Formats: sequence, structure tokens, C-alpha cells
Amino acid sequence: MKRCLLSIACTILLGCVAAAADKPAVLDLWPGQAPGEKGDVGEEKVLENKPGETPVKRIANVAHPTLTVFRPAKEKDTGAVVVIAPGGGYNILAWDLEGEEVAAWLNSIGVTGVVLKYRVPRRPGTPGNEAPPQAQMDAQRAISLARSKAAEWNIDPKRVGMLGFSAGGHLTAWTATNFDKRSYDPIDDVDKVSCRPDFVVLVYPAYLLNKEGDGLAADIRVTKEMPPMFLAHAGNDGVSPLNSVEMYMALKKAGVPADLHIFASGGHGFGLRATGKPCATWPERCADWMKDQGLLSAK
Repeated sequence: MKRCLLSIACTILLGCVAAAADKPAVLDLWPGQAPGEKGDVGEEKVLENKPGETPVKRIANVAHPTLTVFRPAKEKDTGAVVVIAPGGGYNILAWDLEGEEVAAWLNSIGVTGVVLKYRVPRRPGTPGNEAPPQAQMDAQRAISLARSKAAEWNIDPKRVGMLGFSAGGHLTAWTATNFDKRSYDPIDDVDKVSCRPDFVVLVYPAYLLNKEGDGLAADIRVTKEMPPMFLAHAGNDGVSPLNSVEMYMALKKAGVPADLHIFASGGHGFGLRATGKPCATWPERCADWMKDQGLLSAK
């Protein structure tokens, strides 16, 4: 009887250990209060889906930014890592649709996926037509923090990318085009590590256009030092595909390698979920591009 109970106890313990091992690590982005934090946005919460709304885990009122780290199987691990910025109009974060599900896909191709919980919504004093500076601080810190973990995570510090959707696409482009200037005063050794992504993926990015819609916004500073980029957008997206087209043209003029895919239909916010439309093939096209860039070879 005792042996039986011991066996059961060991089985339960091993199951708990395995479950704990599978659970992604969550890291605080900052060692203390995040810089630039202003006012009270309320308690962080997950919003309920409205009737007829696409089932999405929407996180609101983020004041405590984090990184959630999803590691691929050891036998698949390429050493590449991608910081993922979910969209949500800088109001909420589409946490599963454009975060956790993306990390799972990246794991399937041997890439570590790191989901960034950046600060939303805009703090008091930030106009509704401007991106919140706190989000950029979080994104720059996230790239530096991920790269600083190269030895611990057994990743290649020269293959640290960033992927963003919608507003997260803007945040990703904003980060990639402004890596030469920190948006906050450095606070520790992590901030001595480069915040330049080595490669970038933008999926239906928003807010990249200027007010006239005939060029890029002033905060998107494309230069020849930009990392290579993959862009995907649906032609019938309410967030104009010109956001991606203008970015591609600017990259082309700067001599930066880029891959642009405009699909005839798909609308906005399709993530990686099956839609039955060609836009659902963007992950395969992106994986091909990453392979062509030498990002998926074993470390």
C-alpha cells in the first residue's frame, strides 16, 4: 500500500515538474518602476468579448510591462529569437491572437518567441493621434533585455528580431528606425546592450503614414542602417496597405533588403488563424524569408 501511495505521489510530482517546465518564464522588463510612467490607468484586466466579436484575449491597463518567454524544443532550436508586439490600437493588447499564438508558431520553426506586454493605453497628456512614448521605452528595453540573455538562453545575439501587428507593427517599425537614440535615460547594464533588431516583421502595420498619406510619418526614420524587413498586408484592410507599401518603398530607396506581400483580401486582425484566404499563408512566406536570410540555420 505504501509503495502504491509512493508511486502515485512520485507520478504526481513528476507531472507537476513537467508542467512547470512547460510553463513560459515571465520576466519583469524593468528592475523597478518603469520610466516615464504617469498617472493611474486602473487595474490591469482582461476584457470580456462582446457578442459577435472575434474571440480574443484583450489585456487592458498595462502598467507593469513584462516579457513572456516561449522556448522551442531543444532539438529544433535555431538560436534565433523574436520579440513580439501584439496590436490593439495602443489601447489594449490582443494577447493570444497576436502574441501567444505567434510565439507557438515561431517555436514550431525553431525560434524563441518573446511576447512583450507593453504599456497601454496612452497616458494622460499623450494626444490620441500620437503613439505613447512609454510603449517605445518598453520596446527598446525588450530588445536589449532579450539580447542580454544570449548566454543564459543559448541564443545568437546577432539574430534578435522583432515582429509586430497593427499598432504593434508601428511600435516595431518605430523601434527599428530609432535604435540610435534611447527614449529614456539608461538605468543599468542592460541598457548598454544594443536595442537594434537584427530583422523585422510587420503584419498589417498601422500609423506609418504621414497626415497626407503620401509618405512615412516623421517618427519612422528609414536609413541604410535599417535591418532587413518582411511586410504582409491585406489589400482590403481598413488600415491602408499603403502603410506597408510606403515602408517598402522607403526601404528600397535606402538599399535595405525587404519582402512585401499584399494579399487581395483578409481585412484586418487575422493574425495566424485560418481564414480560408491567401493572407493566411503569410507565416509560410515569412518562414521562407527567414530561411533565405540565414536566420533559421542552427546556431
